[in-house]
Amino acid sequence: MKKLKTLLIVGILLFVGKTMTAQTIDGKPIDEIDAHYVVIKGATKALSPNFNIQILIGQAPEFLKPSKETEVKDENGKEIEFNSITNALNFMAEHGYRLVDAYAASKDGSRTVHHYILSKKE
Repeated sequence: MKKLKTLLIVGILLFVGKTMTAQTIDGKPIDEIDAHYVVIKGATKALSPNFNIQILIGQAPEFLKPSKETEVKDENGKEIEFNSITNALNFMAEHGYRLVDAYAASKDGSRTVHHYILSKKE
């Protein structure tokens, strides 16, 4: 009985430790996203040095306005803000993705939105 309790406690601690250290997108730990390709969309924020960043894993995007589904959150559920596209690309590289292609597009001649297509490293 004592061994069973110890085993149960160790199992719970391992599970809690894994879930507490995971950054998430749309509630899914980044390392467990089942998507071969993801897209990072970014545009500068008005009157700010930071960027509006969306990381799309298959959910519907909103133009220039991050939604809760595209936010990257830390282990405490707080949004991670990126100070540049390079910062976001490096973040995703640390989680097993590599850059495949990039392009820029603008809507109605307004702000330019940069798109970065990444694939999961084999």
